[in-house]
Amino acid sequence: MKHFDPRVRLPGFITSLCKSAVWRFSETERVVYLTFDDGPIPEVTPWVLDLLRKEGIRATFFCVGENVMKYPEVYRQILEDGHSVGNHTFNHWQGQKHFDKDYFRNIEKAKTYIDSDLFRPPHGWLKLSQYRVLKKKFRIIMWDLITCDYDSRLKPEKVFRNVTEFVRPGSIITFHDSIKAKPNLTEVLPQAIRWMKEQGYRFEAIPYNKK
Repeated sequence: MKHFDPRVRLPGFITSLCKSAVWRFSETERVVYLTFDDGPIPEVTPWVLDLLRKEGIRATFFCVGENVMKYPEVYRQILEDGHSVGNHTFNHWQGQKHFDKDYFRNIEKAKTYIDSDLFRPPHGWLKLSQYRVLKKKFRIIMWDLITCDYDSRLKPEKVFRNVTEFVRPGSIITFHDSIKAKPNLTEVLPQAIRWMKEQGYRFEAIPYNKK
């Protein structure tokens, strides 16, 4: 039996506050969109890329600018493999913790390394004033399903169940190519991909334009 979990899928009254943001794509086709936040890092991202290559899947990576600056070769491999990329701020800043002008400056700094019109706010947290400005400059991509792979208190079985219970046509699914998520990610992602393929889902990257 499916139990509603607000961490995995936000309630509709919250998503309705940001109507210009993308939470889910078309419900008419059995297509899902894998996304990965917080990389790229050499300890995890190459493993993800190798798996996606073997599975013939294109995904979307919301990159932290500082990581792109540190590991340009890993970022370059994301692009060479045909995946989409998006801006995830330069220092993984949560919007509500910073003055608007500083937050916008951090995003602009990330933009010098990440050439994309897609943006995802870390943790999905934005002030309304920030949202109003950013929606004019970027396509703000949120999520339909967060796997919670980053939570070390969760066993892989629970993370996998988050996928199987909440995925639906058009879902934007969030994993993390980070050190914190690595134990759950490396066990769950191959299983989740295999299970979704068995259910008839196919995978697409979120289209993006260079800025």
